[in-house]
Amino acid sequence: MELGLVGLGKMGGNMRERIRRAGHTVIGYDRNPDLADVHSLGELVGKLKGPRVVWVMVPAGAPTQATVDELAGLLEPGDVVVDGGNSRWTDDEKHAEELGAKGIGFVDAGVSGGVWGLQNGYALMVGGDAENIAKVQPVFDALKPEGEFGFVHAGKVGAGHFSKMVHNGIEYAMMQAYAEGWELLEKVDSVTDVREVFRSWQEGTVIRSWLLDLAVNALDGDEHLDKLKGYAEDSGEGRWTVEAAIDNAVPLPAITASLFARFASRQEDSPQMKMVAALRNQFGGHAVETK
Repeated sequence: MELGLVGLGKMGGNMRERIRRAGHTVIGYDRNPDLADVHSLGELVGKLKGPRVVWVMVPAGAPTQATVDELAGLLEPGDVVVDGGNSRWTDDEKHAEELGAKGIGFVDAGVSGGVWGLQNGYALMVGGDAENIAKVQPVFDALKPEGEFGFVHAGKVGAGHFSKMVHNGIEYAMMQAYAEGWELLEKVDSVTDVREVFRSWQEGTVIRSWLLDLAVNALDGDEHLDKLKGYAEDSGEGRWTVEAAIDNAVPLPAITASLFARFASRQEDSPQMKMVAALRNQFGGHAVETK
């Protein structure tokens, strides 16, 4: 089949290649002309035969909204837009309504796989009407990993990105657990080879995972992570997960704590810890460190 793909960065570029390897035609557009097959969205739409499928892989928020707005004026009834970026699920409902008013279908696709997706495939969580998903199914089949799993029609519009959001929230908590365990192992004198302890967990343990494999890869490149600064950004989906938990009265203590740990990483001299140290000194006479 033919696919228009908007956004050819680290994810989009690899996705274009994987879809082409499966025998499909992909026409890609990116603001960087060195990456693009065409020079505009109008040219991209003009090169596709109807009914068209256009997959959007641009940053969430205003960039996605602007792209959807432009496509709404270019596409025709029966065409389908897929948002495969990290949009918030509430935006999906708005985009589906905007496009649906013109007879254009909309599918939201949560995509997991990162820079390894070209080689291993991408896990796909999609939301939307079955009729629209069917039009995109050959592309989903090309992108997903080999085997039985890796693709799910999660529900109606918004379900794909909501599922991916929860996936990322779980990822936050898992990474935090590995990080805390690693720091504790590094701290004690009795454990003399932390990297090999992590490696030993890769087989036969209940905590083995792809994230653990990646942790070992990182330690192989920098055994004590001396080259890194203890600073971690958050993509936004961790925040949205916690907000959704509050809206639905669902307790998420581990995921919430892992998000707050990201915030703590950005403080070289934590104001909160200053207050904790001051209080410990006041009530217990505990020593404080001064600048």
